[in-house]
Amino acid sequence: MKYISKTLDFHTERGSVVTLGKFDGLHRGHMLLINRILEIGRRENLETVVFTFDVLPQSRVEHTAQRQLLTNEERSRMLRKLGIDCLVECPFVDEVMHMSPLDFIRNILVEQLHAKRIVVGKDFRFGYQRKGTAAMLYELGPSYGFETEIIEKATMDGREISSSWVKETLKTGDMEIVSRLLGYHYTIRGEVVHGHALGRTIGVPTINQIPPKEKLLPPFGVYVSEVRIGGKQYYGITNIGVKPTVPEHFTGVETNLFDCEGDLYGQIAEVSLLKYLRPETKFPSMEKLKIQLNHDEQEGRYYIKRKKEKNFLLYGNRPVYNKIS
Repeated sequence: MKYISKTLDFHTERGSVVTLGKFDGLHRGHMLLINRILEIGRRENLETVVFTFDVLPQSRVEHTAQRQLLTNEERSRMLRKLGIDCLVECPFVDEVMHMSPLDFIRNILVEQLHAKRIVVGKDFRFGYQRKGTAAMLYELGPSYGFETEIIEKATMDGREISSSWVKETLKTGDMEIVSRLLGYHYTIRGEVVHGHALGRTIGVPTINQIPPKEKLLPPFGVYVSEVRIGGKQYYGITNIGVKPTVPEHFTGVETNLFDCEGDLYGQIAEVSLLKYLRPETKFPSMEKLKIQLNHDEQEGRYYIKRKKEKNFLLYGNRPVYNKIS
C-alpha cells in the first residue's frame, strides 16, 4: 500500500475509486465504505484510495487536542491488511481548510486522484465551512467524469454507528459494546518497555507499554485482555492507569500474561481489551495488591473460558476466538 502523508503533492497513477472521511476507528460503518471500494476496484481495475486528514479537523479548527480511537499508524496498518492500494493522509493546513468544495473536486478528486468512482456516506461534508455534500458530488460528478455512490450508515440496535458513539461507549468502559460497534476489539499497540519489575517480586510478572499521547483510552482500571506478540496469542489481565499503589508519573498499560514466560522487552505487543473488571485502586500494601491480582486472574480466566465455550457453540466444531458475539 502507498502511504502518502505530510505533503499536498500526491497523485494516483491511474483511475481510482475513492472514499473520503475522518475514519477515526475504522468502525463497522466505515467498513461499508472500505469494502465497497475494494469491490469496485477489483471489478473495474481501479486504484482503491482512502482519503483522510493527518489530524481530526475539529482539533485544528478549535485549537484543541482531540484524542483518536486509532492512531494514524494503527489506521495505516489496518488499511494495508485490508488490501487498500493507497492511503492519502492530507495535511489539514490553511490551504486545504479554506478550499471551496468546487476547488476540492477539481484539484484533488479529479486532477490529483483521477477519481472515476467515489463512495461516501450520506452525511459526508467537505470543503470550506463544510459546504460540500454527498449530494453535490452525486450531481456534479458526471460533468467531471466520475460517478458517486452514497452509502447508508450502518446501524446497531436502531442507532446509526458513528465514531462519536464508539467514543462515548469507550469512556464508560463497556468494552463488549465497543467491540460490537467497531467490529473488532479495541487495541493498544506499542513496544514492551521496562517497568519497575515489582510484579515479579510478588509473583505476578507483567509487560509494560506507554500508549501514544494521541490515543483515546478507556477509564483507568483493570480489563480482561487478549494479547498478540511475535505472532503468538495470549490472554491476560491489563491495568490502565498510573498504578496508585506504586505511583507512576505517566499513564501506562501493564498486562499480566497468563501462561507466558520469557523476555519480551523490545517486542511489539497488541493488547485488545475484552471486558472491564474493576476501577484502578490504591491498596494499603503489596500483599493486598497481590491478593487482588490473583482474584483478577481467576475472574479473567473464567471469562475467557466462558467466551471460548460460547464461541464454540456459535461457530461450530472449531472455536473462532476473534468473532464478535
